[in-house]
Amino acid sequence: MKLKNILLTLSIGIFLWGCSKENINNFNQEESNIPTKSEINAVIQEHLETGEVYKWETASSDILAGALIHSDSVAFVGFKPADETNIKDKIHLIDVSETSWVNARQKVIDEIVRITNALYPGENFSEADLLLSDESETFPSIDIKIFHTDVVEMLRRMPEVRYVEPGTYSMDEVQYRSDAGCGGSPPSSIPSADYTNTAPGAKISWHLDHMNVPAAWNTTSGNGVTVCLIDTGVSPNQNKLGSSFNSGYSQGRFLHKYGTYVSSWWWWASPDGPDDDCGHGTSMAGLIAAPRGYNGTPVGVAYNADLVSVRGTGDVVINSSSEKNGVRDGLKIAGDRSDVKIVSMSIGDVFWSNKVADGVYYAYNRGKMIISAAGTSTTWTSWWGVIFPATMNETVAVTGVKDGSPMLECDVCHTGSQVDFVAVMERRNDNSRTALTLAMSGNTVDRVGGSSAATATTAGIAALIWSTNLSQTRAQVYNKMKTAASYYPYKNSEFGWGIIDAAQAVGN
Repeated sequence: MKLKNILLTLSIGIFLWGCSKENINNFNQEESNIPTKSEINAVIQEHLETGEVYKWETASSDILAGALIHSDSVAFVGFKPADETNIKDKIHLIDVSETSWVNARQKVIDEIVRITNALYPGENFSEADLLLSDESETFPSIDIKIFHTDVVEMLRRMPEVRYVEPGTYSMDEVQYRSDAGCGGSPPSSIPSADYTNTAPGAKISWHLDHMNVPAAWNTTSGNGVTVCLIDTGVSPNQNKLGSSFNSGYSQGRFLHKYGTYVSSWWWWASPDGPDDDCGHGTSMAGLIAAPRGYNGTPVGVAYNADLVSVRGTGDVVINSSSEKNGVRDGLKIAGDRSDVKIVSMSIGDVFWSNKVADGVYYAYNRGKMIISAAGTSTTWTSWWGVIFPATMNETVAVTGVKDGSPMLECDVCHTGSQVDFVAVMERRNDNSRTALTLAMSGNTVDRVGGSSAATATTAGIAALIWSTNLSQTRAQVYNKMKTAASYYPYKNSEFGWGIIDAAQAVGN
């Protein structure tokens, strides 16, 4: 039976039997030198133990091809005209419909089709057989199926190719998913020491006092600044992120919701909306900009800031092709909006993704401050370093610490030399007492922790600083954050500049 018929039969079987997306097109290359998944994971694990994220460009062609074959065979291939350089610095200006870019794209596709047909005689693969329909009209990359090491090696030799990487690869045997992700029920009660009441009827989470946020509200509450949150969306059942977003002392602002994440693994599927079915995005939105309203719900740091919520992922780990596409497209939304000053991303992965990096470059080049989580893991993986995209020079990396001194990271928070700032979000003597935020629905108070909570809190502080002068640049705002931080003028090797004093920063 021909390989294309196998593809069709397998796809029909998956549709009928409801198999998971990890099983699609799990073809084995007809050669003996493709590493097993365990061997691939061992290589990756060895690198991760150095404290650095894993970049597929450092992998051998066999390892890269094996990762494709052991996943869904979908590769992200970045392209460019052969003589183009410094793409990251001008990615926000590129027009992929220009002839030179169109020709480069087509040359890459033609070579993949040619080599694949040479490797599988009689299959007669066409461009349509291999190329997925989910392509950006802005970014110079394609999603295409690759089944063989020879195709990988050919692409790596082409001057028209910027990168080749798996769309989806998960280390099943190594559990690195965040424990601050989806699910969980709000606590049945909150100790009175973990909040103070404030007019007109809200709660102030205990952790905000450690960044002197309530004192900063004497100067500003974030008016005029738009924060873009790229996460799992916001709950349609939480009125404080809906009809009551403007309530109490929070007035005259907006909340815009987008969805760029495709939850279906079918390549022709479309994004399925802005609604959060995970809970993480709702928690982050609450920390950043929940209204200072009524019913005893926690107020956000920048309670008069505008909020743009993008559902770019299904959970906190950016590890599927649809999540990488969703996050990149969310970054484009942020980059294209002149009102957006800050992007908050309490999400990441231990793998570098060039596709997501393209989105980071795009938004960064348009002046956005991109605040990203340094990483939150289970205790036994806390030796891992700062995760992607917080490792990028274009992002501001944030992690979480406990209250009190000396400074100590939260039980599940990553630290490292790439960290810029920290925020208090966990009690020193009780790791279950974390930051207070909105629940998925109603007026119940929820908790959230990890570097995720620290990142969203810091994004809110940045919004307060920016709102004191909307004409400030990203560099000026960062400098105010830095000079108001606890370690300044020195940068700590694990905790960066330290804890920001929000009141000092807005007064600088």
